[in-house]
Amino acid sequence: MMSRNTLMPPQCHAVARRLAFTLLLAAATIAGSAWTGQAVAAAAIGEPAPPFTAKTAGGETRSLADYAGKVVVLEWTNHDCPYVRKHYGSGNMQALQKDAAGDGVVWLTVISSAPGEQGYVQGEEAKRIAGDAGARPSEILLDPDGTVGRAYGAKTTPHMYVIGRDGRLVYMGGIDDRPTTDPDDIKGATNHVAAALADVAADRPVASPSTRPYGCSVKYRS
Repeated sequence: MMSRNTLMPPQCHAVARRLAFTLLLAAATIAGSAWTGQAVAAAAIGEPAPPFTAKTAGGETRSLADYAGKVVVLEWTNHDCPYVRKHYGSGNMQALQKDAAGDGVVWLTVISSAPGEQGYVQGEEAKRIAGDAGARPSEILLDPDGTVGRAYGAKTTPHMYVIGRDGRLVYMGGIDDRPTTDPDDIKGATNHVAAALADVAADRPVASPSTRPYGCSVKYRS
Protein backbone atom coordinates (compact mmCIF):
# COMPACT_ATOMS: atom_id res chain seq x y z
CA MET A 1 0.00 0.00 0.00
CA MET A 2 1.31 3.46 -0.87
CA SER A 3 1.93 5.83 2.04
CA ARG A 4 -0.21 8.94 2.45
CA ASN A 5 2.80 11.15 1.74
CA THR A 6 3.46 9.53 -1.62
CA LEU A 7 -0.07 10.41 -2.68
CA MET A 8 0.50 14.13 -2.08
CA PRO A 9 1.84 16.15 -5.03
CA PRO A 10 5.18 17.94 -4.37
CA GLN A 11 3.48 21.36 -4.31
CA CYS A 12 1.24 20.16 -1.46
CA HIS A 13 4.31 19.25 0.57
CA ALA A 14 5.65 22.78 0.04
CA VAL A 15 2.38 24.37 1.11
CA ALA A 16 2.26 22.19 4.20
CA ARG A 17 5.81 23.14 5.15
CA ARG A 18 5.08 26.87 4.71
CA LEU A 19 1.92 26.58 6.81
CA ALA A 20 3.78 24.76 9.57
CA PHE A 21 6.50 27.43 9.57
CA THR A 22 3.93 30.24 9.70
CA LEU A 23 2.15 28.64 12.65
CA LEU A 24 5.43 28.10 14.47
CA LEU A 25 6.50 31.72 13.89
CA ALA A 26 3.14 33.00 15.12
CA ALA A 27 3.38 30.87 18.25
CA ALA A 28 6.89 32.13 18.93
CA THR A 29 5.79 35.74 18.47
CA ILE A 30 2.87 35.34 20.86
CA ALA A 31 5.09 33.61 23.41
CA GLY A 32 7.69 36.36 23.11
CA SER A 33 5.04 39.00 23.60
CA ALA A 34 3.75 37.29 26.72
CA TRP A 35 7.29 36.97 28.08
CA THR A 36 8.22 40.62 27.59
CA GLY A 37 4.77 42.01 28.43
CA GLN A 38 4.90 44.20 25.32
CA ALA A 39 2.54 44.51 22.38
CA VAL A 40 3.51 42.73 19.16
CA ALA A 41 2.81 45.73 16.92
CA ALA A 42 4.58 49.01 17.70
CA ALA A 43 2.89 52.37 17.23
CA ALA A 44 3.63 53.75 13.78
CA ILE A 45 2.40 56.75 11.83
CA GLY A 46 -0.28 55.79 9.33
CA GLU A 47 -0.97 52.47 11.04
CA PRO A 48 -3.88 51.59 13.34
CA ALA A 49 -3.18 52.86 16.85
CA PRO A 50 -2.43 50.01 19.26
CA PRO A 51 -5.63 48.98 21.06
CA PHE A 52 -5.72 49.15 24.84
CA THR A 53 -7.91 48.86 27.90
CA ALA A 54 -7.17 50.73 31.12
CA LYS A 55 -8.77 51.91 34.34
CA THR A 56 -9.67 55.56 34.74
CA ALA A 57 -8.89 57.57 37.86
CA GLY A 58 -12.57 57.09 38.70
CA GLY A 59 -12.24 53.32 38.60
CA GLU A 60 -14.05 52.74 35.32
CA THR A 61 -12.71 50.68 32.43
CA ARG A 62 -12.05 52.41 29.14
CA SER A 63 -10.71 51.08 25.86
CA LEU A 64 -9.58 52.83 22.71
CA ALA A 65 -12.52 51.20 20.92
CA ASP A 66 -14.88 53.30 23.07
CA TYR A 67 -13.78 56.35 21.06
CA ALA A 68 -14.12 54.90 17.56
CA GLY A 69 -14.80 57.60 14.99
CA LYS A 70 -13.37 60.38 17.16
CA VAL A 71 -10.05 62.20 17.13
CA VAL A 72 -8.08 61.14 20.22
CA VAL A 73 -5.09 62.75 21.92
CA LEU A 74 -2.91 60.68 24.25
CA GLU A 75 -0.78 62.66 26.71
CA TRP A 76 1.74 60.91 28.94
CA THR A 77 2.22 62.80 32.18
CA ASN A 78 4.07 62.82 35.51
CA HIS A 79 3.07 65.68 37.80
CA ASP A 80 6.52 65.75 39.45
CA CYS A 81 8.38 66.18 36.17
CA PRO A 82 9.67 69.75 35.61
CA TYR A 83 8.86 69.54 31.90
CA VAL A 84 5.26 68.68 32.75
CA ARG A 85 5.15 71.47 35.33
CA LYS A 86 6.33 73.88 32.61
CA HIS A 87 3.23 73.21 30.53
CA TYR A 88 0.75 72.93 33.41
CA GLY A 89 2.15 75.74 35.53
CA SER A 90 1.88 78.10 32.56
CA GLY A 91 -1.61 76.92 31.63
CA ASN A 92 -0.39 75.80 28.22
CA MET A 93 -1.54 72.18 28.52
CA GLN A 94 -4.92 73.17 29.96
CA ALA A 95 -5.50 75.60 27.08
CA LEU A 96 -4.74 72.83 24.58
CA GLN A 97 -7.15 70.50 26.35
CA LYS A 98 -9.89 73.14 26.39
CA ASP A 99 -9.48 73.91 22.69
CA ALA A 100 -9.47 70.20 21.84
CA ALA A 101 -12.65 69.57 23.83
CA GLY A 102 -14.34 72.45 22.02
CA ASP A 103 -13.60 70.68 18.75
CA GLY A 104 -14.98 67.35 19.99
CA VAL A 105 -11.54 65.79 20.48
CA VAL A 106 -11.14 63.12 23.17
CA TRP A 107 -8.13 63.88 25.41
CA LEU A 108 -6.75 60.98 27.43
CA THR A 109 -4.06 61.75 30.01
CA VAL A 110 -2.04 58.60 30.74
CA ILE A 111 0.03 57.96 33.87
CA SER A 112 2.47 55.07 33.40
CA SER A 113 4.61 55.64 36.50
CA ALA A 114 5.02 52.37 38.40
CA PRO A 115 4.38 52.01 42.14
CA GLY A 116 7.29 53.46 44.08
CA GLU A 117 8.44 55.56 41.12
CA GLN A 118 8.22 59.32 40.62
CA GLY A 119 4.76 60.38 39.47
CA TYR A 120 2.91 57.28 40.65
CA VAL A 121 -0.55 58.13 41.92
CA GLN A 122 -3.77 56.30 42.56
CA GLY A 123 -7.21 57.37 41.44
CA GLU A 124 -8.30 59.97 43.98
CA GLU A 125 -4.89 61.61 44.11
CA ALA A 126 -4.73 61.73 40.31
CA LYS A 127 -8.12 63.46 40.22
CA ARG A 128 -7.08 65.91 42.94
CA ILE A 129 -3.85 66.85 41.15
CA ALA A 130 -5.70 67.38 37.89
CA GLY A 131 -8.40 69.41 39.62
CA ASP A 132 -5.91 71.62 41.43
CA ALA A 133 -4.16 72.31 38.11
CA GLY A 134 -7.40 73.08 36.30
CA ALA A 135 -6.68 70.26 33.85
CA ARG A 136 -9.40 69.38 31.35
CA PRO A 137 -8.76 65.86 30.01
CA SER A 138 -11.67 63.69 28.94
CA GLU A 139 -10.26 60.93 31.16
CA ILE A 140 -7.19 60.16 33.24
CA LEU A 141 -5.97 56.64 32.55
CA LEU A 142 -3.88 54.76 35.12
CA ASP A 143 -1.23 52.48 33.61
CA PRO A 144 0.97 51.43 36.57
CA ASP A 145 2.15 48.23 34.87
CA GLY A 146 3.20 50.21 31.78
CA THR A 147 1.21 48.11 29.31
CA VAL A 148 -0.27 51.06 27.43
CA GLY A 149 2.90 53.10 27.56
CA ARG A 150 5.07 50.33 26.18
CA ALA A 151 2.53 49.54 23.44
CA TYR A 152 2.91 53.11 22.20
CA GLY A 153 6.61 53.40 22.91
CA ALA A 154 6.02 56.38 25.21
CA LYS A 155 9.42 57.59 26.36
CA THR A 156 8.95 60.96 28.03
CA THR A 157 6.56 63.11 30.01
CA PRO A 158 5.05 64.72 28.16
CA HIS A 159 4.92 62.44 25.11
CA MET A 160 2.03 63.23 22.77
CA TYR A 161 0.06 61.18 20.25
CA VAL A 162 -2.87 62.05 17.98
CA ILE A 163 -5.17 59.38 16.55
CA GLY A 164 -7.39 60.25 13.59
CA ARG A 165 -11.07 59.45 13.15
CA ASP A 166 -10.17 56.32 11.22
CA GLY A 167 -8.21 54.97 14.19
CA ARG A 168 -4.81 55.51 12.60
CA LEU A 169 -1.93 57.29 14.30
CA VAL A 170 -1.33 60.68 12.67
CA TYR A 171 1.08 62.31 15.12
CA MET A 172 3.61 61.22 17.73
CA GLY A 173 6.33 63.22 19.45
CA GLY A 174 6.91 66.36 21.49
CA ILE A 175 4.34 68.92 22.50
CA ASP A 176 6.41 71.66 20.84
CA ASP A 177 9.87 72.50 19.51
CA ARG A 178 11.33 74.05 22.68
CA PRO A 179 12.81 71.19 24.77
CA THR A 180 13.36 73.17 27.97
CA THR A 181 11.77 73.53 31.39
CA ASP A 182 11.44 77.32 31.04
CA PRO A 183 7.80 78.48 30.70
CA ASP A 184 9.00 81.60 28.90
CA ASP A 185 10.00 79.39 25.98
CA ILE A 186 6.37 78.49 25.29
CA LYS A 187 5.81 81.89 23.71
CA GLY A 188 6.94 81.67 20.12
CA ALA A 189 7.25 77.88 20.16
CA THR A 190 5.70 75.77 17.42
CA ASN A 191 3.07 73.66 19.14
CA HIS A 192 3.14 70.36 17.27
CA VAL A 193 -0.05 69.03 18.86
CA ALA A 194 -2.11 72.11 18.01
CA ALA A 195 -0.74 72.02 14.45
CA ALA A 196 -1.58 68.32 14.06
CA LEU A 197 -5.13 68.85 15.35
CA ALA A 198 -5.60 71.77 12.96
CA ASP A 199 -4.49 69.59 10.05
CA VAL A 200 -6.86 66.81 11.09
CA ALA A 201 -9.76 69.25 11.45
CA ALA A 202 -9.06 70.54 7.93
CA ASP A 203 -8.95 66.96 6.52
CA ARG A 204 -5.39 67.37 5.32
CA PRO A 205 -2.30 65.25 6.06
CA VAL A 206 -0.43 66.24 9.21
CA ALA A 207 2.53 68.31 8.04
CA SER A 208 4.90 67.09 10.76
CA PRO A 209 3.63 63.65 11.80
CA SER A 210 6.65 62.68 13.89
CA THR A 211 8.91 64.85 16.05
CA ARG A 212 11.39 64.27 18.84
CA PRO A 213 9.72 63.97 22.25
CA TYR A 214 11.35 65.64 25.23
CA GLY A 215 10.88 65.58 28.99
CA CYS A 216 11.50 63.25 31.90
CA SER A 217 11.73 59.55 31.15
CA VAL A 218 8.56 57.57 31.78
CA LYS A 219 9.04 55.82 35.13
CA TYR A 220 8.19 52.28 34.11
CA ARG A 221 8.56 49.31 36.40
CA SER A 222 12.18 48.21 36.11
